[in-house]
Amino acid sequence: MIRLLYLANARIPTEKAHGLQIMQNCEALADQGAQVTLWAARRVNTPELRSIADPWAHYGVKPNFRLRRVPCLDLQSWANQNVALLRRGTFFLQYATYLLLLGLGLLGTPAEIYYTRDLPTVLLLSLLKSRRSIAYEPHRLSKSGMGRRMQALAVRRAGHTFPVTPHLAAALIELGADPARVQVAHDGIRAARFAGVPDQLAARAQVGWPEEAFIVGYVGRLHTMSMDKGVGTLIQALKQVEGATLALVGGPEDRAAVLRQQWLDSGLPADQLLDAGQVAPDAVPLYLSAFDVCAMPFPWTEHFAYHASPIKLFEYMASGRAIVASDLPAVADVVQDGESALLVPPGDVEVLAKAIIRLRDDPVLRQRLADRARQQVLDHYTWASRAAMILSAIESPTPKTGSTSER
Repeated sequence: MIRLLYLANARIPTEKAHGLQIMQNCEALADQGAQVTLWAARRVNTPELRSIADPWAHYGVKPNFRLRRVPCLDLQSWANQNVALLRRGTFFLQYATYLLLLGLGLLGTPAEIYYTRDLPTVLLLSLLKSRRSIAYEPHRLSKSGMGRRMQALAVRRAGHTFPVTPHLAAALIELGADPARVQVAHDGIRAARFAGVPDQLAARAQVGWPEEAFIVGYVGRLHTMSMDKGVGTLIQALKQVEGATLALVGGPEDRAAVLRQQWLDSGLPADQLLDAGQVAPDAVPLYLSAFDVCAMPFPWTEHFAYHASPIKLFEYMASGRAIVASDLPAVADVVQDGESALLVPPGDVEVLAKAIIRLRDDPVLRQRLADRARQQVLDHYTWASRAAMILSAIESPTPKTGSTSER
């Protein structure tokens, strides 16, 4: 049995999607036969999340892997985040103390594979462990010159690199990664989460939403790394869609408040905005079932266009609801316009509105797109198939060139 340490400088649990991704992947890797231990930083959590005693139950995963906390000095929640110097200082202090204590812990902890999403952790591992034991799962391309140089060093020193999109893989190969050691591992779903979910009417009854409404919904964080996710554009489009109701399931609350005000300022009825706020990860399939249309109106940025593999896209696909999304390369790698989703130019309010009207007026099209997307995600984009690919690549005696993980 392969011993795998998953190393994460992250709050677990967290309100952000990476926590769900990490926990579900640890479960999937363990299901595939690895002996998995997640080493997560002992970070200061939010008051709401601090009370969660069982992170496995919170994320709806089996406790088939261990969780160990790595100490660090985390002052970020106490620092004034509006003061840039304090914000940067506490960030680097937390990261430095985490890496120091992580390194000390790793010295006496043997494993066949040390797996991480974190660039600095890869560089630390390269000083302590053999190249073939290091697995790196990058989720973005570093922006700064120094960051690019560090990432170039990381991909050369990692034995296995699993970027989440083909475009990110190509960029890392340009930085010097060995193509034979790079395999794309798109994000995906835990199929069991979407089994036995109540139908639309039952879901609406459970969450208290109107039975007859045409609901266009968005699930997840309302911004990522300070980048807008396009929900404001969606509000502008819905102003042109007669009778449409917008459902928001996510946060943070300060951003949700801005969007609620934009809705009202646009002259839209208050009772046609359903704001569920942040919900437990295991409740997400229920809310998705209550939608008519799942929206992902991301703006064009380099990150969203080429490097992001949003979990929400795959969960939308599994929900059995039609998808309207921005036509970005990383999205078009997964869903096809007119076959498994309607794709629209990012930021184009008029075209987005027309796509939503088309879905509103054509329930047969909605169902056809939804059925195709659901079959696609179950066939190609599950954490189980992803974990099997990753372990197969790791255990292979010779590196394999790969472009996709699940197909």
